[in-house]
Amino acid sequence: MALWGIEQPRGKRALVAGMARSGIAAARLLLKHGARPVLSDLKARGELKGLEEFDGVDGVEWALGEDADRFIDGLDLIVISPGMPIGAKWIKEAKAKGIPVISELELGAAFADGPQAAITGTNGKTTTTALLGEMLRNAGKTAHVVGNIGNSISAAAAEGRAGDIYVVEVSSFQLEGTVDFHPRAGALLNITPDHLNRHGDMETYIGLKRHMFEKMGAGDTAVVNGDDPVAVKALEGLPTRMMRFSRRGEVEVGAFVRGGEVILRSEGGERAVCEAGEVRIPGGHNLENAMAAACVASVMGVPAPVVRHTLRTFAGVEHRIETVRVYEGVTWINDSKGTNVDSTLAAIAAMGKPTVIILGGYDKHVEFEGLAKAVKGSEWVKEAVLIGDTAGQIKEALEKEGFENMTEAGYDFGKAIEEARRLAGSGWNVLFSPACASFDMFHDYEHRGHEFRRLAEALR
Repeated sequence: MALWGIEQPRGKRALVAGMARSGIAAARLLLKHGARPVLSDLKARGELKGLEEFDGVDGVEWALGEDADRFIDGLDLIVISPGMPIGAKWIKEAKAKGIPVISELELGAAFADGPQAAITGTNGKTTTTALLGEMLRNAGKTAHVVGNIGNSISAAAAEGRAGDIYVVEVSSFQLEGTVDFHPRAGALLNITPDHLNRHGDMETYIGLKRHMFEKMGAGDTAVVNGDDPVAVKALEGLPTRMMRFSRRGEVEVGAFVRGGEVILRSEGGERAVCEAGEVRIPGGHNLENAMAAACVASVMGVPAPVVRHTLRTFAGVEHRIETVRVYEGVTWINDSKGTNVDSTLAAIAAMGKPTVIILGGYDKHVEFEGLAKAVKGSEWVKEAVLIGDTAGQIKEALEKEGFENMTEAGYDFGKAIEEARRLAGSGWNVLFSPACASFDMFHDYEHRGHEFRRLAEALR
């Protein structure tokens, strides 16, 4: 088969930029299909883990600890990891020389021998992806839950069998390098400002979300949040079958709530799935995620009773409004996945008792006015502990709204936990939902969430 302007990858020289988990999986997949991977990373060999499997392997070249632009000449393909911006100077130079540049997602999807369902949006991707994967598995199907959720699609494609289903969480970073990515069903959960430090403006960000659907045809299905006008507009004019989900009103085709029941409606009629209150994962935002997953599951052949059972039993995912401990009457809640303002707004809305919230992190160049209004207007948020790069910005926004119960912990996460413990009374929550990315203090949101868990569990 021809891919990205080259014939069979066998014998082709492909540079893999970024040798973390997805880069290692991409190199492994390229080797499986006969390509000659060039392993590239700015870090030296001693700073990287997991590369031992490539030692002494024929066809593997090493380009570690150096700029990738030194190795452009003679390449047939470049595969970039999500952390590598498509606008990097050396990538532009490679493109100018006619070298195809693709994301690890594009590579893995091309070799995944089975139908693909993809979930994107600003918030809710991880929960919806995991929930959909659970629905498919409960229906007896072999489903690989991959993408931005942690396990790369390249790793799954290297191990999967023909006919397996791939449920893919897709970020805007991954979409920068997609060319022919073509899921059978795709869902756009919502769109709010995020990652503007990388994408520059909302128009570019929205365009990337739409890009996931642009190769889909009339036989495919696009699912969109009918309550989000930005998301609906983003998918206008597509040739695909459209489904919507809504908490606010009925839809022609898709999922909605009527009389307290979740209803799934198709061209052939409608059926009740379950009571809205039976959805186990809490919060109105998770009801939307549940309806989105139900829509995609119906397209992928999951029977309604299996959807119902899964919605009643699925307990959620790690790092997303996850109770990690109750100690001294205080419930410690890990929402490290709250990497943007809207995600944290959903977590605040899910609180039902007095709460100390820990906020702050890496600066993605977004505004905190909406966050401050939500904190001030919340019935339950009583105290805020501020950390990281954005602590000053969040403090200023909170002060403008008249919220004064703030404590600053700088870059000392242990101090933040101790301050939260001091402020919280018996019967309270401590909610760690930073509304920011993690890179000022941690490797990623998972590392940050694990540190929160470790420190909370160490309280004595």
